Amino acid sequence: MALTRTTIERLAAPAVAALFALLALVAGHAAAAEESLRAATFRVDATPPLGAPLCYAQVAPAAAIDDPLFARGLVLLPPDQKPIILVAVDWVGICNDGNIEWRRQIAEAVGTTVERVAVHTLHQHDAPACDFDTERICAEHGLAGRAFDAAFGNAVIQRTAAAARKALGSLQDVTAIGVGQAKVEKVASTRRCLGEDGKVAYVRNSSCRDPKWQAYPEGTIDPTLKAVTLLSGDKPVVILTYYATHPQSHYGKGRVSADFPGLARSLFEAAVPGPEHIHFNGAAGDVTAGKYNDGSTPMRRILAERLAKGMVDAWNVSQKMPIDAGTINWKTREVALPPADFLDETTQLSVLDDATEDLRSRVQAARGIAWLRRCKAGRTITISRLRLGSVDILHLPGEAFVEYQLAAQKLRPNSYVCVAAYGDLGPGYIGLQKSYAEGGYETSHWASRVAPSVESTLTTAIAELLK
Repeated sequence: MALTRTTIERLAAPAVAALFALLALVAGHAAAAEESLRAATFRVDATPPLGAPLCYAQVAPAAAIDDPLFARGLVLLPPDQKPIILVAVDWVGICNDGNIEWRRQIAEAVGTTVERVAVHTLHQHDAPACDFDTERICAEHGLAGRAFDAAFGNAVIQRTAAAARKALGSLQDVTAIGVGQAKVEKVASTRRCLGEDGKVAYVRNSSCRDPKWQAYPEGTIDPTLKAVTLLSGDKPVVILTYYATHPQSHYGKGRVSADFPGLARSLFEAAVPGPEHIHFNGAAGDVTAGKYNDGSTPMRRILAERLAKGMVDAWNVSQKMPIDAGTINWKTREVALPPADFLDETTQLSVLDDATEDLRSRVQAARGIAWLRRCKAGRTITISRLRLGSVDILHLPGEAFVEYQLAAQKLRPNSYVCVAAYGDLGPGYIGLQKSYAEGGYETSHWASRVAPSVESTLTTAIAELLK
């Protein structure tokens, strides 16, 4: 048969039609993807080298690695929005310029803004603290590298930013969200034991062996662990968990560890394999495991098992619901937390330059100087809220007291409110107005770098974010 032009067009027609159908199908999938929330996870090793400083120079340098530390993150790409990044790091704190630098490099790597990146720590004490401001001040006064290994910190930040960028290539459509919660038994307890005069009579720290104060009630805590699962079809992509307590079982001998929350996370991973597990510490400035922890080595495993049970229980009761991309919202507030009245640069410099002072006191003075200079320069702290339908995830700075978390939940009683604290740790502990008159370690000159009026500033911002 002669291949005339008419014949060629007739034979080609089905192929052309099939091609256009295929292109239409691909375009349809692309359009659907653009209309849905997409997500991916990443994980980076954040274990310090041997010899690196740990926990604000309060404890021995890293002498052994009991278990690795990680930075675990989630990339969220809502339709018609820039990426949102959530990161949880197994470090004691990321403060001031440290927190800003983490967020800046991650934001640049994924093509978003700094305000859309939230970086938090789990606050384990056998772990490093990241604070470039304080490190610079220490270096200027002969203490370079004594509080923080800056080269190591920069390397982890760069690896994390690269991992977040790589995760953009493995985004999955999020078709549903799961929410569940469960009570955690015999872990959290108040650390502020009040006497009959209303003042702090005893600080029940991370461990306690005094029978009198072990018997003191749990006090004000949030006993509930919350789990938020993002699913692609029936496959969970990530499980985010939130629970408020100081994470220390025993520490201070230079043995690097993610402590009992890290161990609980591993147990949860073993029970529910597949998705990434990212755990956040809630507002736990005045909450520890002290009532239930005598500081002995076996208690780390026991506390971990109790916390892991809460994770598994919350997962098992999770309710699955569709996610409407139109309900996804990221909101921020820039807050200027008031510096404590006692912070005086001349006084702090005298401690920093006093070679007879212990290293911990000198580094703590440098932290006070860094925070004071930051406040005087007008540099604010970003707090943020992620809304996913009926779920609100609030990101707070410092070691905020648990009362802020409980108040946030009351502001939206019909929503599922999760709180991640230990964001920018520059301000240290953040108590309530009344807490500063009650005494106790948490609101002392040593621990808190903000004024009692901080409660008004922070609660106003929280209320605005949760509208």
